[in-house]
Amino acid sequence: MIRYDMMPTDQGELLVAIDERGLVHVDFLAGLRPLPDMSDWRQDGEALAPFLAEFRDYFAGRLQRFTLPLAPRGTAFQQAVWQALCDIPYGETRSYGDIARAIGKPNAVRAVGAANGRNPLSIIIPCHRVIGQNGSLTGYAGGLPIKQALLTLERASR
Repeated sequence: MIRYDMMPTDQGELLVAIDERGLVHVDFLAGLRPLPDMSDWRQDGEALAPFLAEFRDYFAGRLQRFTLPLAPRGTAFQQAVWQALCDIPYGETRSYGDIARAIGKPNAVRAVGAANGRNPLSIIIPCHRVIGQNGSLTGYAGGLPIKQALLTLERASR
């Protein structure tokens, strides 16, 4: 069973969901991608309290590394990309090409971008830290203003 709760942030409501293994979904409600079907999910603020506490610390600039158990679902390739994203240090950025090289597939830049866009754990798996080769902000499921706000928060808190 998936349990969830919502959390207000300066960037809008954040949806956080867990199953028995850990976090399965984190996303901004105002984001660009459709929300998952939540018809069989159960709101459970008590179960989500420790998870939301870490997000509060992150948004307050007091937390740079999450300790929450993660349970993202994806293909082996997506999992490899998501692991590489987790290796990007707090407050730093990498290009899609950097990630492709990090997973040993230097020609898979577009596939890395697609895997990045399917990241189910926004913020925790820091896809907001991936930018274009020329340093420009590129797509983010939460929208570019949220991506910029997360990067600004991290740079200011380092």
